[in-house]
Amino acid sequence: MTDKQTKTLKLIVTGGAGYVGSVCAARLVEAGHEVTVVDDLTTGYADAVPEGARFVEGDAADATASLLPEGFDGVLHFAAKSLVGESMQDPGKYWHGNVVTALRLLDAMRAHGTSRLVFSSTAATYGEPEQSPIPETAPTQPTNTYGATKLAIDHAITSYARAHGLAAVSLRYFNVAGAYGRFGERHAPETHLIPLVLQVATGDRDQIQIYGEDYPTDDGTAVRDYIHVTDLADAHLLALQHAEAGTHRIYNLGNGTGFSVRQVIDAGREVTGHPIPAAVTQRRSGDPAVLVAASDRAREELGWKPERFDLKGIVEDAWRFTQDRRAARH
Repeated sequence: MTDKQTKTLKLIVTGGAGYVGSVCAARLVEAGHEVTVVDDLTTGYADAVPEGARFVEGDAADATASLLPEGFDGVLHFAAKSLVGESMQDPGKYWHGNVVTALRLLDAMRAHGTSRLVFSSTAATYGEPEQSPIPETAPTQPTNTYGATKLAIDHAITSYARAHGLAAVSLRYFNVAGAYGRFGERHAPETHLIPLVLQVATGDRDQIQIYGEDYPTDDGTAVRDYIHVTDLADAHLLALQHAEAGTHRIYNLGNGTGFSVRQVIDAGREVTGHPIPAAVTQRRSGDPAVLVAASDRAREELGWKPERFDLKGIVEDAWRFTQDRRAARH
């Protein structure tokens, strides 16, 4: 290993009390890095901050700007508004909460000489793709405000990297799932399929909705690329190691294979032993038939390889987290 790979880094993780941010913060602490989590707790949870990390409650940009004079090696920026439907109904919340916050964060990093950034981006930047699996060279045509704000931030990061020498990496996720020990998915409202399926198994939901069964796929339901949250977090550690001054690199992260809605429901039935009733309803407008990532670039340039790609295993981890949370409440 090189010195760059073994050096202990002093890092800020914005949104580190959320789902992906908390897992990444935990993996960073385990790797021996000095981690400060910044989160305003609007969607995160204080008890999701990992042991060994410092916690500062506050706005991602303001709190980070107040901390940077202490001298940090880099920032991992997860904090964001991320509900697609809400982004269309209240776009200002997303342009201010995502784009303006990111610009303020970039300016603070520049002012204090913090030179390394890993940004949590999204496959929503691609919109309805023209090809699958989706490479990083695919046209970026977001179909919702959320995806548009993330793409705008990617453009801003590119500009700052070129002009100011920022070493930056954006990671575009597809469907994140699973759990890492006590760190897992706790969204309110929940919009992701696997936790919704598990809510049926726990009795918190009567049935799961299948939005359309007439897609041009093997079983007629939409296909999505599911990536285990731990594999995702590990990609962030690799991105930190490979970030280069003056360069903004963008990587797609996924398994490269997709699972249909029915396959996910079947996995939920197998793992939980619950029948999980399902009801078919109309397609949602703008839902593509297949969204699968081409992650060749991340594999080749970062040395990243997903290790937890079995759907049943992903659901098992999420189910274990769900049961542990329920046991802790009762």
